[in-house]
This record gives sequence, C-alpha cells and structure tokens, in this order.
Amino acid sequence: MTEQMHPAKKIYPGPGDAIRIVPMSLPEAMLGPAQPAVRAGPATAPQLTYRNGPLLEAVEVFTIFWGSDWQSTALNAVPAQVNAFFDIILTSALIDQLAEYSAPGWTIGHGKRTGTLAITAPPLKQSVSDTAIQHMLQQLISSHPGVPPPGPNTLYFVYVPPGVRVVQGGSASCQAFCGYHNDISGQVFYAVMPYPGCAGCSGSLSTWEALTSTTSHELCEAITDPIPGQGWYDDANGEIGDICAWKTKKVGDYTVQLEWSNKANQCL
Repeated sequence: MTEQMHPAKKIYPGPGDAIRIVPMSLPEAMLGPAQPAVRAGPATAPQLTYRNGPLLEAVEVFTIFWGSDWQSTALNAVPAQVNAFFDIILTSALIDQLAEYSAPGWTIGHGKRTGTLAITAPPLKQSVSDTAIQHMLQQLISSHPGVPPPGPNTLYFVYVPPGVRVVQGGSASCQAFCGYHNDISGQVFYAVMPYPGCAGCSGSLSTWEALTSTTSHELCEAITDPIPGQGWYDDANGEIGDICAWKTKKVGDYTVQLEWSNKANQCL
C-alpha cells in the first residue's frame, strides 16, 4: 500500500539557505568575528514556530556507510555500533520528548531502523559535495533493491569515514560544520554525518560520543523540520538542535544532545 504524502505549504523562514548544521565546538579563543552567534549563544529568546510543512511522524532510518575505509580494522565495528544506537534511540525518551512538536495532522512518535548498506561505489574522494551525495542517494534509490524508496517517514543517514571532507553551501566539515540534514525536492530526506575526527567536531567528548551526539542532533532536527525552515523553526536561532548545540546528556548508554523544548523553555 502506497502511503500518501501530507500536503505541505512552502513557507520559507527568510532570505538565505535554511539548511542547518551541527556547528563547530571551538574554544572562545579560536572564535573569530565571523562566529558571533556561536560565541554569544542565542541572541534572542528561542521560540520554535511551526511553518506548516511536513514532519516525520514515525521516522524510518536507513543508514548508508560510504567508502572502503569502513571495512578497515580500525573502523569495521562502527557501522554495527551506529545501527545499534539507532535501534535503541528511535524508541527512547529522546523521541518521546519530541511529541510536543506534533501538529494538526502530524503526530510524532517512535520510529525504527529499516536497514543498512555499505557502499564503495562510486569511489569516495577526499572531498565530496552535497550535490554528489544527493546524486549517490538518487542512484541507490533507483537501482539498489535493498534501499527503501522515499516515503513520508524515510530518512537516509549517510556516514563518511575519517579524512573525507564534506562540502555544503560553500563550507566544509571540520572547518565550519560537523553534520547537516537536507531534502531533495521535498521528497527525499537525508542527513550527512562526517566522521568527527577533528577537535571542533568532538569538543570534550570522545570520538564515539561526538558521533552519537551529532547524529542525535540531526535526527531530532530532521524529524521536526525535514524540509529545513518549513517545519518547526526559529528565524533567529534555527532548529531544535541548533539552540542546544554541544549540550549533552545520557540516554541509556548513549550520549545524545539536548534539544530545545518550547514547553519547558529550556534545553532538555
């Protein structure tokens, strides 16, 4: 049975690119004049407002590990660990707290992981653009029988190994951001997770903790704002995770990021 997409009225938050990222975690001394918002925190009191776009009611995560390095001795255990993280987190209290962002016609609840795939083709270069990632996704969706088709709850998570720079919107991972989520024509929802192999993408966390924290950041943002700027959004402060970036807690054995709660008026 084919699920029908909810109608989505396109309402943009303003000029510029609404794609939101996991920002770098940098000490005060390393922040220059180009990062006043990161240095000072939210300039205005956060308040997410609903922009009438789609939400992911019961997210269905499919993980993609791109690159031959995931098969190396140093990294070959990571994909299974990431998948186990999703298997727990998608039915955890982290998802429960997003229920306050349900909207008329949209009820946010638990999700599930629908599968995983490791790919080595097309060959992954040391630098990969968001355009190339979109092309890879579209090729997999159209040609690989194991990849689920896009749907109203489908969310593809793309992981790239250490040493690969991801370029999006003229900025690069480990230079300006640590991950992001995006959409293709309002129909294909995906997140891109560079490996947190630099100080700015690990902060005071271990590499594994940084990976689960940044993953949870993008997961919660993709659920509540799958088309960036058209779900729950704050024109001054961004999405649910941007407001609380690099503030973490434990859910079971996993480190996740705190997320903004309109109801509690704080990061939870």
